[in-house]
Amino acid sequence: MREKTWETPCGTIHYWINDRIDDRKLTLVFLPGLTADHRLFEKQTAYFEGTYNVVVWDAPGHAASWPFEFSFSLMDKAKWVDGILRSEGLDKPVIIGQSMGGYVGQAYAELYPEKLRGFVAIDSAPLQRSYVTRAELWLLKRMEPVYRHYPWKWLLRSGTQGVSATEYGRKLMYDMMMTYDGDQERYAKISGHGFRILAEAMEADLPYRLQCPVLLICGAKDHAGSCIRYNKAWHQRTGIPIRWLKNAGHNSNTDEPQLVNQLIDDFARKIEKQKD
Repeated sequence: MREKTWETPCGTIHYWINDRIDDRKLTLVFLPGLTADHRLFEKQTAYFEGTYNVVVWDAPGHAASWPFEFSFSLMDKAKWVDGILRSEGLDKPVIIGQSMGGYVGQAYAELYPEKLRGFVAIDSAPLQRSYVTRAELWLLKRMEPVYRHYPWKWLLRSGTQGVSATEYGRKLMYDMMMTYDGDQERYAKISGHGFRILAEAMEADLPYRLQCPVLLICGAKDHAGSCIRYNKAWHQRTGIPIRWLKNAGHNSNTDEPQLVNQLIDDFARKIEKQKD
């Protein structure tokens, strides 16, 4: 994978892509969750980079994508994903979004429904307003002070122990969080801004229809917020297929990487057959 950059009015985004791109192949775009970075998908990029076009980024403000001005929206992030793909001569991606990355994928679906070939949500949730309560939206818009004043060692513990059910997944999340060690202000800004733009996207009350093949993946041990409740409702209301991973937490792709890779591979192959 080769590191490249994409310039935006707010800052420079760093992303990684195959050394050799083949526009005849399917493109898989991996979008990590809030405060995580491209390393979250290291087991996926290593598995798929020889088969598909693979793109993964450090989201705006995260890790290498810094410094960055926090004046962007969730829709801006989706537009920048599209800009990166267009710059590489790629279109019609399959987006695989973990947690916050799944919300970006749904924003992309709203903006570019004709482009999205497929969508996989990993421990994410629906973006539609009807799934969340007024109290949840109120809290989402007021999280930055919590992350600013909470003791860093406690944030580090909860941020690593609370998202994964495996030693590998916890160590990986610890390493990613240590990017912000000594700069809790930046970590709080990333977290608070991320939750705020999520709430604003929900309050916009757009359709966020998914008009492509979709797969939901959720860890049975996912205790991050109300993720399990949201996914149950998402599946029940829409009939979108869901796979529950019994040994996985919020970062399912790090806890059950082989199974997640197989699920994504099967999903991608079905999409390729539709193309044929």
